[in-house]
Amino acid sequence: MPHDTVIRGGLVVDGTGAEAAVADVAIDGERITAVGSVPEPGRTEIDAAGRVVTPGFVDIHTHLDAQLAWDPIGSSSCWHGVTSVVMGNCGVTFAPVKTEDISYIAEVMESVEDIPKQSIMQGLPWDWRTYGEYLEFLDGTPKGLNVGGMVGHVAVRWHTMGPDSLEERPASQPQVAAMCELVDEAMSAGALGFSTSRTLLHRTPDGRPIPGTFADDEELYAFGDVLGRHGRGVFESAPRFEAAGPDFAGGRHEIEVLGEITRRSGRPCTFGLVYSARKPEMSDLVLGYVAEQNAAGANLRPQTTCRAIGVVLGIAHRTPWDRAGETWRSLRSLDVAGRLDAIRDPATRAALVAEANASSRNSTGMANALVDLSRLYLLDATNPDYRVGPEGTLEAQAAAAGVTPVELFLQETDRSDGTVMLSLPVLNQDFEAIERMLEHPSIVMGLADAGAHVGQIMDSSQPTFFLSHWVRDNGFFSLAEGVRRITSDTADLFGLVDRGRLQAGRFADVNVIDLERLALSGPQYVYDFPGGAGRYIQRGAGYEATLVNGAVFMRDGEHTGALAGRTLRSTD
Repeated sequence: MPHDTVIRGGLVVDGTGAEAAVADVAIDGERITAVGSVPEPGRTEIDAAGRVVTPGFVDIHTHLDAQLAWDPIGSSSCWHGVTSVVMGNCGVTFAPVKTEDISYIAEVMESVEDIPKQSIMQGLPWDWRTYGEYLEFLDGTPKGLNVGGMVGHVAVRWHTMGPDSLEERPASQPQVAAMCELVDEAMSAGALGFSTSRTLLHRTPDGRPIPGTFADDEELYAFGDVLGRHGRGVFESAPRFEAAGPDFAGGRHEIEVLGEITRRSGRPCTFGLVYSARKPEMSDLVLGYVAEQNAAGANLRPQTTCRAIGVVLGIAHRTPWDRAGETWRSLRSLDVAGRLDAIRDPATRAALVAEANASSRNSTGMANALVDLSRLYLLDATNPDYRVGPEGTLEAQAAAAGVTPVELFLQETDRSDGTVMLSLPVLNQDFEAIERMLEHPSIVMGLADAGAHVGQIMDSSQPTFFLSHWVRDNGFFSLAEGVRRITSDTADLFGLVDRGRLQAGRFADVNVIDLERLALSGPQYVYDFPGGAGRYIQRGAGYEATLVNGAVFMRDGEHTGALAGRTLRSTD
């Protein structure tokens, strides 16, 4: 009897870290049924000769909570081999929610994750109140990706305490007990864990730190204990490292608390960790504290990303000179075509250059410029270079060309018909620091932030950069280990035991990749959110086929129409 699908003769990298081998992969229904020599034909045959065949990638740090309601393919993740995603990170989720709190919860999501409230309110039905009902909504939502989520501290605390949840004083014991009941309901329904935010950078629309920021240790332990009683789930945190105090004592305490949560509950904890040029010692200190805690029986898995996290700027959305003068401000009322016409007019371009150069020379330190121009990098639309260093900055390239930075930017914008972008790295600006994090045995790949900061960053292309840069181009990881890092390692952390491996009996989430052709396009700004809101997207090349639960989901970067994604539950 024929198989439903046979992927023929590819270099199979099974996701476990085992060496790659040429093999066939047979699929029947949603599952892989054989890996090896498959003599039987397939009703669908995919020729993978000369290609790499991997498990679908598992992205554990996304904020696709809103977007998947109107974008069933989960772009941009779908263009980068991602087949399973975890939502509900950083404490911000849409459930549990009371009817009268829906608008506020949407506002907090906009304030923290830069997902427009207007799109959230228009694009979601809001026909749930409990977390279990939210998962039922996901069940009924057509989707190309497998999707699961954690229950967030913001929703739980606001549901229980209302405006008092923003105060710095501890919650009472009855309030903690009530919050734990909500977390228990979510875990019983299949939530993948609990998430919280401790960082002072996450704020409500009125500027206050979000609910949960000031929760005391006992409140956090109580949530961890709920996970422990269920024997499943991950505790995720956005830790407070930016205000760690003298000798980084506050940062050390954050890690100690998270370590204790894992020892008490028996559940793993993950949290974001990146290098910061403002505190260059921070990432190394945290890795040391993690090693201490794990040696004492903790299970901490800090997650990082594999390139600089950078704000994207360009003529299609925002530029560094938007406040430089009246001519720049006049561009804001024009569409992209109108802006291009303006910069191609000699008189207008001369005015733009004069205003920008004047702002750069401002004695107050570029008070009229949005960003420090010395930290900007050009991103070409066809082959964006994400390496950082003084020789590659916009300023350095402009000096080499004998022009000012704004002149070079306008020249490149004109040449590219507005597709060239600028990157402003704000975190992970040092590739040597990234190497040290990637080498640490506890690190897990994450922080791609798909679905979040839609008008600011574009990092959901992480798998493509990871495999092309860190595996193919510089050999920092072997192919087998690189694939393991973004498949079974991330899947196992969240208990997704049937994902992330190409083995008989596992779900058939599969990528067929032309590794030599693997590449990124530059970020683009498009207007496709509900209400006409804009966002950045980024495509990848080299993905010849992506299968989700046995169905061919993407072919050469285009959606086939298949929407075979499932809701991921910890109870499965």
